[in-house]
Amino acid sequence: MTTKSGRGDRTPGPPADLPSDPDAEEFPGRLRDVLHVAAGGRVDLSSYDPAGVPAGPRDKAAGLEAAAAAGKRLAELQERLYAAATAGDRRRLLLILQGMDTSGKGGTVKHVIGHFNPAGCRIKAFKAPTTEERDHHFLWRIARELPRSGEIGIFDRSHYEDVLIARVRDLVPRERIRRRYDEINSFERALTEDGYTIVKVFLHISHDEQRRRLLARLDNPDKHWKFDQGDVEERALWPAYRTAYERVLERCSPPEAPWFVVPADRKWYRNWAVSRLLLEHLEELDPRYPKSDFDIGASRKLLLEND
Repeated sequence: MTTKSGRGDRTPGPPADLPSDPDAEEFPGRLRDVLHVAAGGRVDLSSYDPAGVPAGPRDKAAGLEAAAAAGKRLAELQERLYAAATAGDRRRLLLILQGMDTSGKGGTVKHVIGHFNPAGCRIKAFKAPTTEERDHHFLWRIARELPRSGEIGIFDRSHYEDVLIARVRDLVPRERIRRRYDEINSFERALTEDGYTIVKVFLHISHDEQRRRLLARLDNPDKHWKFDQGDVEERALWPAYRTAYERVLERCSPPEAPWFVVPADRKWYRNWAVSRLLLEHLEELDPRYPKSDFDIGASRKLLLEND
């Protein structure tokens, strides 16, 4: 990602001069170190390149190949995580996807999470709160959808909507929004202490790319169902949303649950990057298949005798 000069007081985007490597499996470092937002710094999203390729594969063909290879490893690790839970391992992983309209939250779920066994996944797309949900604390509906032990949860939007839309639309007083940042940090800290690994991804799309994607939906009758007039209205609030996201990235990126800014103009890179981030976190967890607690030989003998 490229950065603008003269921004020494702000958290810059990752450097653009990282070594080129067409094979993502041989990427020498950790992508999380390249894309993470450091705690405590100021964030200027205009300094991040939404079309950038900051690390890993440099072209679409290599990216698709690397993502496919990562998918096989992800599937294996997911099965191990799910199996470990049967022996009492309480660990689980939660992927949070946020981004402007058309940034690819649904596409990421389709292309990245498609490698997983649905039995071990819990996917939730959060919409506007229902009447019942509005009667509770804003984190109530989030807690109900959290993944259980051994599961991988995927949130398409999340509790962050309550400090994004709420801020842009002035739905609640600013003082309450400021308190919510602290509540979110405390909530996520408690989750990590209870065995959750939280991977928070901001899919960073450019203003121009969003226009192209919205026009593509209008030009294709088969995509009209994906178009909402409200998307155009929200687009007019782009500067306000960018500021709201900058505040979230600044206030809610502690070491135990940092944000990762993923360039999203190139869909192939977005998919590879999210796959790679998940892979790195799951490999760090290193879940293991539980050891058997029965006599394998006796079971084999009994099965053959009774066949």
